[in-house]
Amino acid sequence: MSGDPQQTLGALLARLEVRERQIAVEAEAAHEQIVQLTALLDGLAQAAEHIAITRKTLLELTDEAPLAPAEPAAALPDGPAYQQIMAVFAEADAPLRARNVCEAMDLNLAPNNINNVRIKLKRLTRRGILAETEPGQFTGPRPQSPGIQP
Repeated sequence: MSGDPQQTLGALLARLEVRERQIAVEAEAAHEQIVQLTALLDGLAQAAEHIAITRKTLLELTDEAPLAPAEPAAALPDGPAYQQIMAVFAEADAPLRARNVCEAMDLNLAPNNINNVRIKLKRLTRRGILAETEPGQFTGPRPQSPGIQP
């Protein structure tokens, strides 16, 4: 081997020092990545825990009785006319006026009949059985989704 052993040893030590610094920089970068991934994992674990708690709560709520007692269904007034009116609204797909209800019930379209039906529609509205969407326009109650209480 030719050359001064001190110079060869010095060159080797210099290369080792450069490599040591490179490794230290790579180790620091890897450490930063680990810190970021740990934060990401913690966030994901927390989100998964929140979802599990929400699922558990929802399942418990479906097993419980409603908090407030459900309002009893409004009683339909006595008389066959009210049952006929409700049958008309059961088949209706749009709001109806008193005149439309009379037609569906095959009543004579005399003003007296229309006014009597209008009075009955107003009575059903006051009881919460029908709804008046606009003045003179009535609609049946909207069906509620099963399992959902207002």
